[in-house]
Amino acid sequence: MKVDPINILLNENFNLNNKFYFISGNEVSLIEKVYKTIIERYQKKEDVTKIELDTIDNFKYEETLLESKKIFFARNCKGFKKKNIDNLKSGDGVFIFIQENSQKTKAAKEIFNDIENSCIIDCYELSKSSKVKILNEFLKKKKTNISEEAYWFLVNKLDNRYAFLENSLNTILEIEANSITLENIRKLISPEVSMKENLFFQMFKKNSEIIEMYKDKIVSNTDVNELYYSCKYFCQLIIDSTNIEDYNKKIPRYLFKEKNYLVEVYKKYDLKKKKKILNILSNMEKILRKDGNLSIAYGLRFILNIKKITVS
Repeated sequence: MKVDPINILLNENFNLNNKFYFISGNEVSLIEKVYKTIIERYQKKEDVTKIELDTIDNFKYEETLLESKKIFFARNCKGFKKKNIDNLKSGDGVFIFIQENSQKTKAAKEIFNDIENSCIIDCYELSKSSKVKILNEFLKKKKTNISEEAYWFLVNKLDNRYAFLENSLNTILEIEANSITLENIRKLISPEVSMKENLFFQMFKKNSEIIEMYKDKIVSNTDVNELYYSCKYFCQLIIDSTNIEDYNKKIPRYLFKEKNYLVEVYKKYDLKKKKKILNILSNMEKILRKDGNLSIAYGLRFILNIKKITVS
């Protein structure tokens, strides 16, 4: 069964009776939001024990005295075959698989299409209709009305990537209700590159300059998360592109001023460097999940490591 990720995020009563959740796509911030939302919904209902899996080859349910519900989750899981999935059906655990778009994704979806109690969730950049749904929900929770002109300005200007859209809405809705005017919204939402995003565009500068910019712009764990997902987005464009023409087509239109820079960065990358970047992204994601209180220090190391690989 295919499910719209936005329905999961906005529907507090979303049906959690599924055995399997397969979350895929190329919009990494939406993938993460959906995954975390599903976990949070289970946690509200009952005690939950999360168990991370690297592979489902020869998976066996283990007897335990714990009465909490087990949620097994895996990123880019190994052993993804129908016989292995069938082996998971017997116990009462829930399985969440996260697979960013790759050659494996299509085959995995075909497996889940034939399985009962499975939920396939495709996460891509937000459409206009999705942004309308999200904006309506934010305004409803805030109990705020805005002018029609301001409303449609937001729909058209909000970022198509979920994390950036959510950050913008949170910023706007933090101000007093009577101050949410079109003029103030225009000041808060700019088509220019965001402060955090801008750090990715400094790879050819000296480390000392990058460090100063980082200290000025990154002051909270939320900032580090935004920086990470921004860098991951740009790195993923590089990794997923097979040649310069392919890469050019994928560069977002709003980055027309930075296009030449991005092309120069892409030219620095070969397969070996792409693998190194994947490693760095994976390690940083683990750190953000486990060591949130130290993320500001790790964030600086993260951006400098990307710079090191890029210019080497």
